[in-house]
Amino acid sequence: MLTSRSRVLSQKYLNFASLSASFLLSKQSSFNSKQTLLPSLHNSPVSLHSQSIKAGVSRRFLGSVRFNHSMASQSGPQSAHDFTVKDAKGNDVDLSIYKGKVLLIVNVASQCGLTDSNYTELTQLYAKYKDQGLEILAFPCNQFGSQEPGSSEEIVEFACTRFKAEYPIFDKVEVNGNNAAPIYKYLKSSKGGLFGDNIKWNFSKFLVDKEGKVVDRYAPTTSPLSIEKEVKKLLGIA
Repeated sequence: MLTSRSRVLSQKYLNFASLSASFLLSKQSSFNSKQTLLPSLHNSPVSLHSQSIKAGVSRRFLGSVRFNHSMASQSGPQSAHDFTVKDAKGNDVDLSIYKGKVLLIVNVASQCGLTDSNYTELTQLYAKYKDQGLEILAFPCNQFGSQEPGSSEEIVEFACTRFKAEYPIFDKVEVNGNNAAPIYKYLKSSKGGLFGDNIKWNFSKFLVDKEGKVVDRYAPTTSPLSIEKEVKKLLGIA
């Protein structure tokens, strides 16, 4: 038989065991509740709304970047008609006056081994097709062997007197380097050469259609009359 003291100790032990079991069960239940609650909170309307806002902001940001990039690319020159250059007297010439014309743009020089043949054939080509819509734009340049040292007045007198040039001869420009004329930066970027974009020598040629787009580029040694077929095609002459 249990004594009175033993019964008291047994009861205390049972009470302690019951409390311990209850405590452990409550901790387990709390842990499970947190695990269940976390994904619920993650998928709650508030959380989903926050994620939606973040996604919307990201899409708008990326869309803005694409839009700005597109606008930047479209804001640059779209054709040769978008440029203004200087004539031999220093006056501004808006190249949009040549809309609807086929252009042959040439960097010329007065003291080059290619001078006589190129000037002679440019004059012949212009005389033959000027009434059908051909314009030749000559830009003097002294960057190649310093073979165009004269003033604008001297250059015009030389071309018009010796070669009977009737097409416009503009102010002297640079065609390569940081100081290259904007029209030449556009021409080179539109149609690169065989060994890079830079102009290689005097009398490089660019053929431009009636919309101001660069159609082809020709080496200094390509004679003007040898591209007559391409000129006629752009002019719409059979």
